[in-house]
Amino acid sequence: MNKMFLSVLLLCSLFVSSCATKGQTGAGAGAIGGALAGQAIGHSTEATLIGAAVGTMLGYMVGNEMDKYDREQLNHSYERGVSGQSSSWRNPDSGNTYEVRPQPAYSDPATRKPCRQAEIIAVINGKTERTYTTACRDDNGHWQLQNQ
Repeated sequence: MNKMFLSVLLLCSLFVSSCATKGQTGAGAGAIGGALAGQAIGHSTEATLIGAAVGTMLGYMVGNEMDKYDREQLNHSYERGVSGQSSSWRNPDSGNTYEVRPQPAYSDPATRKPCRQAEIIAVINGKTERTYTTACRDDNGHWQLQNQ
């Protein structure tokens, strides 16, 4: 591993440990996961930084903007959503809207747990954010977003 990767990882770790809000915690955790994935896939500083940026956005969105209602709707989309077809909802409290298009389920080779990829389009405070995620079923049967 190069020094830049270790620096990004250390900075992200410090960010997570000093966070006060769910969004910041989610962003920090997403940044770490994204940096790790970027380095593993691209083996370069650029890939690490891109991974950290994407992970930060997804982590912040899930950690801060998605409340319990939204997480339940997202779990429902992963559980019962028809592959390739969008499901959407509007949060009655925040007004944020989400559209999720899940893909067919598959078995993760490492954990043997069911996983699904999905495209998520969120409109938060009038700003559209699009991301691609993977969720795998945990031991309790809930879908958990994975850091890619």
